[in-house]
Amino acid sequence: MLKKRLIFSLLFDNGNFFLSRNFKLQKIGNFEWLKKNYNFTLIAKSVDEINILDVSRDKQDIKNFSNTIRKFTKNCFIPLSVGGKVDSIDKAKYYLDSGADKLIINSELFNLKLIQNLSKNFGEQCLIGSLDYKYVNDEIFCFKKNGSKKLNMNLSKIFKLMESLPIGEVILNSIDRDGTGFGFDFKILNYFPKEFKKPLIFSGGAGNYKHLLEAFNNKQIDGIATANLLNFVGDGLQEARLLLSKNGVKLAEWL
Repeated sequence: MLKKRLIFSLLFDNGNFFLSRNFKLQKIGNFEWLKKNYNFTLIAKSVDEINILDVSRDKQDIKNFSNTIRKFTKNCFIPLSVGGKVDSIDKAKYYLDSGADKLIINSELFNLKLIQNLSKNFGEQCLIGSLDYKYVNDEIFCFKKNGSKKLNMNLSKIFKLMESLPIGEVILNSIDRDGTGFGFDFKILNYFPKEFKKPLIFSGGAGNYKHLLEAFNNKQIDGIATANLLNFVGDGLQEARLLLSKNGVKLAEWL
């Protein structure tokens, strides 16, 4: 049986880390704040992977972002996925050379030429497709560019296309539940192909271990990503992982 994965997401913009609620950002602190408030050694035993996402709304400072990735990899030996305006082979290589293990693609996910080139150069297993979605008048739409631009495709077409993309896995993120701590939106899974073969990571709404447990008990979900820093500060991640294991969730055991 494949192990489920618990993933911690960090949101970065112009030198600082942020909380997000419905994709509206609130600054928390810089890298030194993160080191002070989160024991990286403890985190390494509490999560399976970490995502670092550049969510800058203005012009991206790629050098600053890449330096932060390098700092992070020196302090925390956890598989690292990096996303943020991956729009070229050169930028992808820059992220990987900075310490990223995988690349998260959102706004350019349906740029087929780019995705094929990325897969050819770095391997399908290196690419994670990221879909942000929300309800508009009871209808679900997917968005790109930090949730600001709606995709002109319906869900069935998007999911069908996702199956054919040369990517290793998919993150499905609810804009409506993002940062609320109210729990996950499982209704979206009714639209998701049950025969979908790529691993599915669920994101948006985690507030406590019970929310994580409910999601992990769903067979369609392979991993959970949470960016809710304040809900899991201190030893919160360690406690959540312990409770998940006690409740029968098959997680990797890190020594």
